[in-house]
Amino acid sequence: MNAYIFPGQGAQFSGMGLDLYENSPLAQELFEQANSILGFNITDIMFEGTAEALKETKVTQPAIFLHSVILAKTLGDSFKPDMVAGHSLGEFSALVASGALNFEDALKLVSKRALAMQKACEIKPSTMAAVLGLEDNIVEETCAKTEGIVVAANYNCPGQLVISGEIEAINAACETLKEVGARRALVLPVGGAFHSPVMEPAREELAAAIESTTFSKPNCPIYQNVTASAVTDETAIKTNLISQLTAPVKWTQSVQQMIADGATLFTEVGPGKVLQGLVKKINRQAEVTSATLETIS
Repeated sequence: MNAYIFPGQGAQFSGMGLDLYENSPLAQELFEQANSILGFNITDIMFEGTAEALKETKVTQPAIFLHSVILAKTLGDSFKPDMVAGHSLGEFSALVASGALNFEDALKLVSKRALAMQKACEIKPSTMAAVLGLEDNIVEETCAKTEGIVVAANYNCPGQLVISGEIEAINAACETLKEVGARRALVLPVGGAFHSPVMEPAREELAAAIESTTFSKPNCPIYQNVTASAVTDETAIKTNLISQLTAPVKWTQSVQQMIADGATLFTEVGPGKVLQGLVKKINRQAEVTSATLETIS
């Protein structure tokens, strides 16, 4: 069974999507449509902008979404997912790929999500940190004992968990985690505490937009971050998508469940190969590949 997976924030690079634009009339049309929907030429930043310009949340999130979704759409008849999943922001790409959301509505939601998250970051200074080499339960227990807001946010693969919360609480948790044996506890260069209670204002703002958007029944199961299980019901998809901003990304658990449900090949659709690396760390036997322009039919 073919599982298609879609990356999240952090996978961006300068020049992303230019090969698609230059080689596919469909891609060109969708990129121009995106410029019109967003109200600015995101293609200029994607194709020619600096890494710094691409790092801005209001640009990064739509840029990665566009790269993934437009690549998927240019794959034509060869794109036949048996199941899909996306890491954080990538869940929106997965929803379009599975037919649960249309391109225009999803791009509008991604743009609103990015702006709402940016605002939430400005309300409360916060950050995230990568913790390597510890069991999940030790990281969870340390977070629970630390004063202030700090929670497990991204279960990326065994031995790699990202924590999220207030700056002081993150710094304190990192010190404790090193003391109890973490190989590394490293504060990440991110704008705020994604997938933590700090994102509550963004969750409330995005909830209204998601509720007023039409979702369709997906043509294959989507393994959502919040549940790490196959979902096909539109109402459940909406509920999980709203919860996602303040809940952890259960990537390890999602991949394990997809394999248990029959996934034999994981194809990453979008910039970079981060998810392929995580899949191999979750299960060494799993086969991974990238969707590339050469496979366009």
